[in-house]
Amino acid sequence: MSGFLGPYQQAQVRPLRTNVPLDSIVLSDPAILADRPTNTYYMTGTGGLLWKSKNLSRWDGPYKVTQTDPASWMGPNPMIWAAELHAYKNKYYYFATFTNRAVKIDTVKGREIERRASHVLVSDTPDGPYVPMQEATYLPADIPTLDGTFWVDKDGKPYMVYCYEWLQNLNGTIEKIELKPDLSGSVGKGKVLFRASDSPWSREKDEAGKDKPNKVTDGPYLFNTGTGRLGMIWTSWIYDVYTQGVAYSASGTLDGPWLQDPDPITLPNFGHGMLFRTFGGKLLMSVHSHKSVNGRTVRVPHLFEADLSGDKLVIGKPYVPVE
Repeated sequence: MSGFLGPYQQAQVRPLRTNVPLDSIVLSDPAILADRPTNTYYMTGTGGLLWKSKNLSRWDGPYKVTQTDPASWMGPNPMIWAAELHAYKNKYYYFATFTNRAVKIDTVKGREIERRASHVLVSDTPDGPYVPMQEATYLPADIPTLDGTFWVDKDGKPYMVYCYEWLQNLNGTIEKIELKPDLSGSVGKGKVLFRASDSPWSREKDEAGKDKPNKVTDGPYLFNTGTGRLGMIWTSWIYDVYTQGVAYSASGTLDGPWLQDPDPITLPNFGHGMLFRTFGGKLLMSVHSHKSVNGRTVRVPHLFEADLSGDKLVIGKPYVPVE
C-alpha cells in the first residue's frame, strides 16, 4: 500500500522542521501512536499531517500522509480534523473527520451545515500514505459526524465511536457503529450511547439566559481500567472553558448504560484527550490546551501522567519527556 498513489490528493503541508520541542508545536486534538516495530512515536491530530519522535520530547514534521479521492464526497481539498492512528491486524488505520465545505447538507437556526463525517483510511506502514478503502461512506450523508475513534468490544467486533454534531441535533450525542472485520466499511446503523445533556458537569446558558447542560460532545476515547471496567473520556464546555470529563459503562460494553462522573477529569482548558503507553511502559494522556491569544485560539499538545491500575482513570501531574 505504501507505493500506492492513484488519483488522490494530499493534505497541504508546511515546511519540514526537525528537533522541535513538543510545546512548540501548534496542534489540535493530538493523538500519539507508540509503534514498537519502528520504535517511533507518531503524532497526528487536526490538519491531516504527521509528526515523528523517538523520545516524545523532540519531533520532526509535519509530514503529509493522507491521500483522498477528489471525486469522492470529500471533494478535492477536505478539511481534516482529529486524526488518530490505530494498528490493527497488521495494518495501520487513520480515523479522522473530513469536511467538504463546498457541500451544504442542512440549515438549522439560520446556520448552514457543511458535509462532514468520520471516515477511515488505511496504510501498510505507520507513516502512510493513508488511502481510502472500498466504502464510499461510513456514516449517513445527511448528518454531520466527527471525532471517530476505534474500539473492539467484548463481542470481538470492531466499532467506530463518534459524535453526531450538535449543530444539527442541538444536543450532541456519542454513538457507535459496527465496522467490517477489515475496517473497510460500516455495518448496519449507528446507536446512541449517550447525549451531551447527560453530563452533570458541562454548562451553558440557553436563549433565555437559564443554566443548562452544554450541547457539545467532542473527542471520545475508550479505555479499560485495571479491574476491567470500560471507560470513555470526552470533552465539552463549562460556559467558555474547554473541559474534559469521563464516563463508565455499567455493563462493561459499549452499549452501557453510561454513567457520567460528576466532576471533570482534567484541568480547565485542557481537552480532546487520548491514552497511550510509552516504550518504557508509562501510561500517558495526550491533550491540547485551549486559550485565546490576541483573539486567536491557540492549541498546543501536552502530556499528563495517567493511572489505570485501579477501578478508575486517574490523571496525574504533567509529564516532561527526557531527551
